[in-house]
Amino acid sequence: MEAGPTDRPPVIGIAGAQGSGKTTLARKAAEAFGAVQLSLDDLYLTKAERASMARDVHPLFAVRGPPGTHDLDLLDQVIEALSSASAATETMLPVFDKLADDRAPQDRWRRFRGRPAAILIDGWCLGALPPTADIPEPPPNALERREDPDGGWRASVDSFAAGAYRALAGRLDALAFLRAPGFEVVLDWRCEQEEGLRGRPLTAGERRDIADFIQHFERLTRRMIDGGVRADTVVQLDRNRLPVTIIP
Repeated sequence: MEAGPTDRPPVIGIAGAQGSGKTTLARKAAEAFGAVQLSLDDLYLTKAERASMARDVHPLFAVRGPPGTHDLDLLDQVIEALSSASAATETMLPVFDKLADDRAPQDRWRRFRGRPAAILIDGWCLGALPPTADIPEPPPNALERREDPDGGWRASVDSFAAGAYRALAGRLDALAFLRAPGFEVVLDWRCEQEEGLRGRPLTAGERRDIADFIQHFERLTRRMIDGGVRADTVVQLDRNRLPVTIIP
């Protein structure tokens, strides 16, 4: 943050697979440095907007998560408000209600008072790059083979990643990528996360539901783990989310 811009708070991104600890890291860093933490998980399109995408683009866009399902215009508005805030300014920060699968009403949004030292944004797909070859990637899982046999959904996801999401990454002053040791750990990490939220072990059925859900993220997550991400710093994690190496 010391080497960042002087006329506004630096905007710093933290990317990583589901359950990698990016949101926890962003929150703790925000608390320690007087920064503000934003998460792409709180900036999904509304349920109605995703239903419209499901009708007009592809049915899989009804499910939140992949590029194309976030309200990046709203994120831009929040970043601009925080960047121009004074010590007395109160900025509203969107909240997404995962149980309702919809954006929470504004009276439930978080409030940040003052001008932040930095704006920290965590998001699993920040910095993701499009495929490097024109050869189509084979479907990585049963979901894509069943629900996207012609590749229309994944082509749209890649188009969003190469367009608006790449532009978002371009306005970051720095981006750190928490690199998982492999996609096979993501299910365990995501289940551990859910167990912490629920305060109890997951049932076999709940674990299957999560396994199905993370298939929506698998293609891009694998690509990013394999190097398809533009980041200033890559933190290699082990299975326990502990840093093994840091590559500046």
